[in-house]
Amino acid sequence: MKAIIQTKYGASDVVELSSVDRPAVDDDRVLVRVNAASINPYDWHMVTGTPYFMRLSTGLRSPKQPRLGQDLAGRIEQVGSNVTRFSPGDDVLGVGVGALAEYVAPVERQLVAKPPSLTYEQAAAVPLAAITALQGLRDKGELQAGQRVLINGASGGVGTFAVQIARRLGADVTAVCSTRNAGMVRSLGADRVVDYTREDFTAAPHPYDVILDNMGNRPLSACKKILTNDGRYVLVGGPKKGRWLGPMRHVMRGAVRFAASRKKFVFLVARITLDDLTAIRRFLESGELVPVIDRRYELEDARDALEYLAEGHAQGKVVIRVAS
Repeated sequence: MKAIIQTKYGASDVVELSSVDRPAVDDDRVLVRVNAASINPYDWHMVTGTPYFMRLSTGLRSPKQPRLGQDLAGRIEQVGSNVTRFSPGDDVLGVGVGALAEYVAPVERQLVAKPPSLTYEQAAAVPLAAITALQGLRDKGELQAGQRVLINGASGGVGTFAVQIARRLGADVTAVCSTRNAGMVRSLGADRVVDYTREDFTAAPHPYDVILDNMGNRPLSACKKILTNDGRYVLVGGPKKGRWLGPMRHVMRGAVRFAASRKKFVFLVARITLDDLTAIRRFLESGELVPVIDRRYELEDARDALEYLAEGHAQGKVVIRVAS
């Protein structure tokens, strides 16, 4: 089968389309014929091997896992003996290691049924970004109805889902993005938009109960000042600078800056759970959550897709078409 792989760290030139063996299906897994996949900043970090501390788990000199991609949507062709929720022929969305391939074999608990109203491409755009937004707002931010939330980086993959989920939770939503993305973000339900090319969101006229920061591009001291007395700052994406520690330097500074305060600093690394995938599926079925897709690429053009994502200007998600 065809799959996107990398055998060393570097730039996009280390990414290639290759022929590999179809994955084995053990008792707790299913074999999915992938129709579409999507990419996330995590995938670019895997390509470059940065920040370097990440290599302690991913492989010091070369990646332990050469297959790229996580988010997927497709049709099940085979199920393991312990699988009870799916049968061959079922359409699914979820997460599987090496999703940029014709076939992938994820564990059952990392999949849910694809809503019939969604195309495979729309479904593939959902899993990791939507769950990150949900866990950041609901679990780490403890966002409640009637509270004010500011979402920095509102036009990206996580941000577009975060705006919609925050509205679903009953919050008053301020979204930070560029001029060209303001209309799109408003259409997702933002109550107001701050154009970062024209104004500084930390010069806010009122405090926020929650800040969900997908960028980490403003001083922590300034962000802390615009929180309510027991507000929460949730860091999802850190500064791009820092090849050794990446966002961890920002995290350590945040822990110190907020240490003696009632205001809370939280760093989120999303965890894929069946409960949260199910919750996201319900939002999709009800129409309360709509995927935003910026560009679509073919599997053989995954290198170009990763380069575009790395530029940091994608509006929503970047999707890879694998099969018709």
